[in-house]
Amino acid sequence: MNTRRTPRALLGAGLVALTVGALAACSAGGSGTGENTAGGDAGTATGTDAKTFTVLTANENPTLAKELDALAAGACKAENEALPLEHQTVAQADVVQKVTLLASQDALPSHFIAGTAMVRPDGDLGKAGLLVDYDKALTDLGVRDQVLPAASSTIENVYGQFVSLPYQYNLEGIFYNKKIFADLGITEPQTWDDLLAANEKITAAGITPLAVSGSAMWPVTRLIGMYAFRELGTTAMTDIRDGKAKLTDDAYVEAAQAVADLAKSGAFGDGFISKDPAAATNDFLTGTAAMKFDGTWLLSNINDPEQNKIGEENVGFMPFPAVDGGKGSIDQWPANAGTAFAMNPKSFGPKTADWLSCIAENYGAQALQDAGVISGFKVNQEVTDLPVMTETVQQKVAEVTETVLWFEALMDAKSTSLAQSNMSLLVNGQLSAADYMSQLQQSIDQNK
Repeated sequence: MNTRRTPRALLGAGLVALTVGALAACSAGGSGTGENTAGGDAGTATGTDAKTFTVLTANENPTLAKELDALAAGACKAENEALPLEHQTVAQADVVQKVTLLASQDALPSHFIAGTAMVRPDGDLGKAGLLVDYDKALTDLGVRDQVLPAASSTIENVYGQFVSLPYQYNLEGIFYNKKIFADLGITEPQTWDDLLAANEKITAAGITPLAVSGSAMWPVTRLIGMYAFRELGTTAMTDIRDGKAKLTDDAYVEAAQAVADLAKSGAFGDGFISKDPAAATNDFLTGTAAMKFDGTWLLSNINDPEQNKIGEENVGFMPFPAVDGGKGSIDQWPANAGTAFAMNPKSFGPKTADWLSCIAENYGAQALQDAGVISGFKVNQEVTDLPVMTETVQQKVAEVTETVLWFEALMDAKSTSLAQSNMSLLVNGQLSAADYMSQLQQSIDQNK
């Protein structure tokens, strides 16, 4: 990646809006050396560049640090010379505690990982004004279009504002065996009824229709959520969060019942309740199962010839089907953009802004070519020798304009746990769809 960019002018006034609060009242941790360019409209300011462009990442994600290092040595060499890249790490489990401590000490680095709740408008960092508004920052820098529409949609859905960069980006959908479909005369199901009809043909051929890991639980609740989104539209779960609807409403109960009926029909195969994720993946990649609902993180398995016995040329990827008469669209894909990565507005000076601009323009191609990582950034340079499915998914990500979340995305931790733990009771008939949703709604109400 050797894209050269013309030097950017210093940021003008009005780049980052700050909310006055206890944490926001301090300086940039005492490490700033750049010129403070605050000015312009009241209530707006630019920050003061620190001595380094310090990035706090999780120990469990070495790829991001590696790709940023590659940019520092290549496409972002000029930015790195002006403001050297420096890394800090923290265990994923300790992110919230670490970031909370750093914020209280006025020591947040320039760019940092954060917990989901922290960066929402009502979260600790959101309320304290300790987050760069990427929508405004990227727009002012002239590179707003470098973040794909699907990624922007997902970030805003998850966090309530554009305060995270999409270093990783995953769509969720149905991977399917093209050869099995062709042999049985099945085309990609466009509706739920089409999917049920396809399942009957696949079952009759002695093949499991859908590989499902019941022990992981979320693969089943994902299906409930997707049915609800197709039935009710993109606001299905935000309406629950905002109290505009209840999970006990008919459409939500219908979603749970549809998935329970799917399990009862045998579509998930024998013993799926205790099946672990690796076994479910193996079922699909060895041809024992015709389909698998999963995220595009499955590409690492698909691209491994030791695991993929059906051949990468025989793997297709399709969206969750529409529900007849529903308000949702088959073009609205469930997606996630990885862990939140925010920037500190206090150290968001002109040199840090140049780093942001360079990342936006170059990370997409760098990570895809070097590590096969699909991000939510545009790919601006030619990337060669990509596996077939990786290229297919990358093209799909670039095409998607509107996304939805997953069933538990906006739920509290206790309700999320209940939704998943009660799943087995739902699909084996010990808990009715109405009772499943009633218990879950009660938990949501109690934990607001």
